Amino acid sequence: MATRLVAGLCVLLLALAPARADDAKKSPAVVLLIRHAEKPEDGEHLNAEGKRRAAALSGLFGPLPKPDFVFAAKDSKKSHRCTETVTPLAKKLGLKVDDRFANEDYAKLAKELREPKYAGKTVLVCWHHGNLPELAGMLGVKEPPDWKGHTFDRLWRLDYDEKGKAKLRDLPQRLLPGDAKK
Repeated sequence: MATRLVAGLCVLLLALAPARADDAKKSPAVVLLIRHAEKPEDGEHLNAEGKRRAAALSGLFGPLPKPDFVFAAKDSKKSHRCTETVTPLAKKLGLKVDDRFANEDYAKLAKELREPKYAGKTVLVCWHHGNLPELAGMLGVKEPPDWKGHTFDRLWRLDYDEKGKAKLRDLPQRLLPGDAKK
């Protein structure tokens, strides 16, 4: 009985152990989080400005690492904006947009990104702003900031260190006239 208790406690302690070097092997090198592009007051698609932003997204890569994988929140009755935002970029890069995960399933996406095929890679994720802080938290960011509802011209860059720990940098996209400079 005592042996089972000790074994159970050991398993629990291992599960709760802090990140180790092995965890870095399970982390992407970089995760880039963006919000979908601009939207109209009502409707599930991008507005004209949003379509311009989607077309300009390839301008992010040069200063930023080119993505190896592109994810977008799954289309719903209320929104097709995430997939519409990244589809032009994915086509230019010859990548498929992975849209298996619904907006509320960000925890499942975070778990997916710990799979070995993403280790050491760059992943671009386009999501709805309301769940981006929670997604960043699930990806290892401590106390992610809120994403303001009117902000479309930012990106969060998550860099993972050798222990698999994420560091968030809030960066301007600088893709369209009027975008934030800092």
